Amino acid sequence: VQLQASGGGLVQTGGSLRLSCAASTRTFSAYTLAWFRQAPGKEREFVAGIRWSGTSTYYADSVKGRFTISRDNAKNTVYLQMNSLKPEDTAVYYCAAVAFKEIVAVSTQYEYWGQGTQVTVSS
Repeated sequence: VQLQASGGGLVQTGGSLRLSCAASTRTFSAYTLAWFRQAPGKEREFVAGIRWSGTSTYYADSVKGRFTISRDNAKNTVYLQMNSLKPEDTAVYYCAAVAFKEIVAVSTQYEYWGQGTQVTVSS
């Protein structure tokens, strides 16, 4: 499975961005998907996940209420809508996928990774 993330950019505090991650697989609906992020000098951290069935989502406390993860199985794409952005959201954002597993916030549990897209929030 190849994942291609896009949609990053430079935005002011309080602004919004929508990240997309397109997957090259015929069995997209079989994959639990997640977004992680990594800021300079920091560990990669979980941001949000959506179960393979689409029936549940999970968010890091730091983004709850501001970010929304969704998926469109017809387009083989997962999205991350980011609102009320803060400077501390600045990072490279990665999408990740694993087949038929529950959402986990541990990066080593994911099999496939996109290349990352830079999000910069200016103060």
